[in-house]
Amino acid sequence: MLAATPLELFARLAELGISVANCEHPPVFTVEESRALRGNLPGGHCKNLFLKDKKGHLWLLVVLEELSVNLKVVRSLIDSKQLSFAKTELLTEVLGVDAGAVTPFALINDKVGRVNVVLQREMLKHKFLNYHPLVNTATTTIGSDDLLKFIRACGHTPKIISLASEQ
Repeated sequence: MLAATPLELFARLAELGISVANCEHPPVFTVEESRALRGNLPGGHCKNLFLKDKKGHLWLLVVLEELSVNLKVVRSLIDSKQLSFAKTELLTEVLGVDAGAVTPFALINDKVGRVNVVLQREMLKHKFLNYHPLVNTATTTIGSDDLLKFIRACGHTPKIISLASEQ
């Protein structure tokens, strides 16, 4: 698969009438590294988990970075069995990004709809959200409504679930 580049992503967002802000930085691979580098970027900061279940279904779980994710809770909310992290090779094959750059923007590369998208309801309460633009050397800020517009324009209907910190 020929994956989209960040420039192609930004062009697609512009086609959709979606305005974003982009901030370049050294590569980050963890939430901790991101926190140390981001400065005063406004909005909710997020993490993205690429998961596979027992039946081979693929899931992209997008949540606020501070959430401690309990996969047993998630699987019951999305009616799945035995969720686990998918292999890096599958991530690259399906979403066209490397580990450390998982993002809902990578749905631009899932032309056949293999990935089920799950968004945290509490995350969407933020006016602005931050994600990598297909690479981990930048952070892109997008409005939460525009994120939904982008995901739907990629042919995906996200499942929105409530995952509060106490779960």
